[in-house]
Amino acid sequence: MREDAWVKAVSACLDRLAYERRYSPHTLSAYRRDLEDLARFADGQGCAAPADMTVELARRYVASLCRAGRGGRTVARALSAARTLYRELTLRANPFRGIKAPRTPRSLPHDLTVDALQGLLCKAPADDLELRDVAIAELLYGAGLRLSELLQLRLTDLDFAQGLVRVTGKGRRERLVPMGHSAHTALQAWLPRRPGADPLGPVFPGPTGRPLGARAVQKRLALLGRRRGLDVPLHPHMLRHSFASHILQSSQDLRAVQELLGHAHLTTTQIYTHLDYQQLARVYDAAHPRARKRTR
Repeated sequence: MREDAWVKAVSACLDRLAYERRYSPHTLSAYRRDLEDLARFADGQGCAAPADMTVELARRYVASLCRAGRGGRTVARALSAARTLYRELTLRANPFRGIKAPRTPRSLPHDLTVDALQGLLCKAPADDLELRDVAIAELLYGAGLRLSELLQLRLTDLDFAQGLVRVTGKGRRERLVPMGHSAHTALQAWLPRRPGADPLGPVFPGPTGRPLGARAVQKRLALLGRRRGLDVPLHPHMLRHSFASHILQSSQDLRAVQELLGHAHLTTTQIYTHLDYQQLARVYDAAHPRARKRTR
C-alpha cells in the first residue's frame, strides 16, 4: 500500500486509539489489519482518500468481505474499525454508519465440568514448566481472567494477604478479583521457581524477562490438557468461561459475574445465562416424569 492519504489516516487513527483511547494491543492489531484491508480495497476502486468514500463504496466493501467468506463477526469487526476511523478523523459524514454485518448464529462458549477441572488441576506437576502451566491455569480459572489480563500481571498486582488480584482489563479499567485458595497455592509454589529477580517484573516471564507471549501460553495449556487426559482442546478462554458458568450456576447472581469478569455491559455477561438454561433443561429432562419418553 503506497504512502497516501489512506496510509496517513490509518496511522493517525491507530496512534490515537493507542495513546489517547488506550485500546488493547490485540484490538489495535486487529483494527490495523482491517483498516489496511479497507485502504487496499479503496485504492483498487479509485478512492484516493477517506473523504472520497461513499455509502455505495462502503456497501461494496462489505459485500467483498462476504464474498471472500468472512464470517459475520469478522465483518462486524471490520465495520467497527471503519466507523472508528471516520469518528477519529472527525469527517462530516461517516459512510459506514447504518451498514450492518450479516447475522451469524450465536455460539455458546464451551466450559469444562468441575470433574474435568479436578482431573486437569489436581495432579502433581512433572517439572518447573508444568508447575508454571498449572499456576497459569489455576489463575485463569480461579479469577476468571482474560489471557491478555494474565500476561500483564506484575508481582505487585498480587495481594496474597487479601487473596486478591488487581487486574487491568479492557479500556484500562482496573478491578480487584479474588484469586481463590487453589490459585493462591499454585502461585506460591511457582514464584520461588520463577526466573529473574525483578520484584516489579511479570508474574509469568519468558526467557528474556518480558511477559510470556499469548501464543506460548496457548500452546502450553493445550499440551497440559492433552497430558492430563482432557477429551477437548484446552485453551485460555475455556477456563474463563468455566469460571463464569460455574459461579453463575452456584450463585444465580448475574451482576456479580459481570463485575468479576470485568464486562462493561450486562448484555455481554448474559451469554452465560444460556449455559445455565441448558443445564436446567438437562436436569429437567432427566428428573421430570413428564419430560421422559415413555417406553412400551
